[in-house]
Amino acid sequence: MEAQMRIILFLTVIISSANEEVKNLTSTEGGSITLPDPVKEKGYLSFERTNIAAVNKGEVEIEVDIYIGRLHWDKNNGNFTITGLQRNDSGIFAIDSKKGRIFTKSYKLTVYESVSLPAVNTSNLSAESCILLCSVEKGEETTLLWYKDEEILNQSSSALSLPLTVHKQDFSSSYRCEAANPAEKKTVVADMKTFCGHDDADNSNDTNTRYYFGIIISIVLAVFVVLIAIITKKKCLNKTKTTTRQTQDSVNTDTGVNYTDVQISGNRPCQAGNLSDSPGTVDRSNLTTVYDKLEAHRMLHTDTAENVSDELSTYSNFAANH
Repeated sequence: MEAQMRIILFLTVIISSANEEVKNLTSTEGGSITLPDPVKEKGYLSFERTNIAAVNKGEVEIEVDIYIGRLHWDKNNGNFTITGLQRNDSGIFAIDSKKGRIFTKSYKLTVYESVSLPAVNTSNLSAESCILLCSVEKGEETTLLWYKDEEILNQSSSALSLPLTVHKQDFSSSYRCEAANPAEKKTVVADMKTFCGHDDADNSNDTNTRYYFGIIISIVLAVFVVLIAIITKKKCLNKTKTTTRQTQDSVNTDTGVNYTDVQISGNRPCQAGNLSDSPGTVDRSNLTTVYDKLEAHRMLHTDTAENVSDELSTYSNFAANH
């Protein structure tokens, strides 16, 4: 009877161990994972029932070469962290604490392929609707989802692309496409202005009108500026011509002076001798002063400087008496 009780107890322990809850953990290739339960003093970390690390007296020893440099133990909190994850790291990890808080915890780690960033393109466009196509380069265990604001509109867990039809009345809403697997997700926003060419369908005609009106205004302003430039230049030229003409007139016009040619006879001494000095005061109010223009060709026909001096003296006496 006692032997039977021991067998029953042993089977109960085995069944309890088999039914022990296993926590699921996920990550992506190249990523890292930290096992949540610590080993602070003494214990083991195993993978698929093979010990890969042992903690004893505050020191850790890596027992499997492929985890050297990838498996880290934090002495402060006792947590194990695995970095540089690969697809073959998927499996059951177990922590067995032998001192302090004694326990055994198991974790099922699944390493997924990294999700590619989805791309959005327009596959069809009309005045009443727009068809958007969301796609990914690789879709292993990847689900594609279309969101309108926060509402899921469409999803697919097998295809590499997922279409979405947006109608005219919904052009003002916000749309985004999400690519996700159990480990991560990536999202791209679909801008309706870019992909469907609509900002607001109700005011598209007004936009075109403003565009052409702006062009016309620009042309009118350009013509106006050119006309102003031409008129200004013409006024400046007329003003310059007027100023030049007035200057020439002022130089050529002198109402107080009369010029005449003085005939010099060959007998120069006689020119001054014909005037006799009259005794007393002589009234010369009716006399006119006559000036002659000195010119080099008239003066330099004499052979000597003495003749030039005599001519100037004679001219001066004649002018003074008349």
